[in-house]
Amino acid sequence: MNIRERIKTYFAGVGWNRIMFTILGNVFAGMGIGIFKLSGLGNDPFSGMNMALSADLHMSYPLFQVLINIIFFIVQFIFGRHYIGIGTIVNAVFLGYFCSFFYWLFSMMFVPHTLVLQLITLAAGIVICSFGLSMYQTADAGVAPYDSFAIILDEKLPKIPYFWCRIFCDGCCALVCFLAGGIIGIGTLATTFGFGPVIHFFNKHFSEKVIRKAAEN
Repeated sequence: MNIRERIKTYFAGVGWNRIMFTILGNVFAGMGIGIFKLSGLGNDPFSGMNMALSADLHMSYPLFQVLINIIFFIVQFIFGRHYIGIGTIVNAVFLGYFCSFFYWLFSMMFVPHTLVLQLITLAAGIVICSFGLSMYQTADAGVAPYDSFAIILDEKLPKIPYFWCRIFCDGCCALVCFLAGGIIGIGTLATTFGFGPVIHFFNKHFSEKVIRKAAEN
């Protein structure tokens, strides 16, 4: 089977409903990250690290994120290639651009000038980003290179729970972000510990139901 046939077979197996769900999920996730940035209270550790390093290197954030994802993708390809799919590519290549676009769009309309407005903006970002991550993860069409790293660690270190593997990865990113002069704040903590419950809510009440209904049709 040649590459073209493999790709055709893959897309047929995944289904266009799940592919569209994956793309839309990344759009909403990028929107949420853009809103985190707008709040000025800190981003999720991975995005915050990339924003800080890209600023230090005078490079655009979306391009820098693609380059960092290539490094993680190499690790993913070697140790966890079964997690690679269309969702991997969409997240690695386009998420940073979605984030930058929505940050630019929203900053043209609204900038929170008080702590109360910053907190409201942060909360909105968490909800929107969690909604997108729920869609993207429930579609099960490939894991993002960075997200796969904690999963691979969990597989290779079975005595260490996934939770601690993820905290380790996020903690390393937060440390690099801090050393690079990025913002480490309440938003960093909120996204690190707040994503899980909100994503679970959307999984249960929206994403799983939609995916199940699409599979039946």
